[in-house]
Amino acid sequence: MHIKILGSGCANCVNLERATRQAVTELGLDATFEKVTDYGDIASYGIMRTPGLVVDERVLLSGRVPTAAQVKDLLGAG
Repeated sequence: MHIKILGSGCANCVNLERATRQAVTELGLDATFEKVTDYGDIASYGIMRTPGLVVDERVLLSGRVPTAAQVKDLLGAG
């Protein structure tokens, strides 16, 4: 599983990464993480508000910071 955190590196981006890492650990998943900070790359995913969460090239959310439990739901549904 390849997970991308899209954003400028702001507090919300850091919190999204933290929640996502926690969810991955709790689910026992094997994942690699990548931070995407280039605005052109972020826009290429159709994301207009950061932070964004992309898993295996599929946008799961943008513009908000979910809890770890919410990320677990998103990953389980993916």
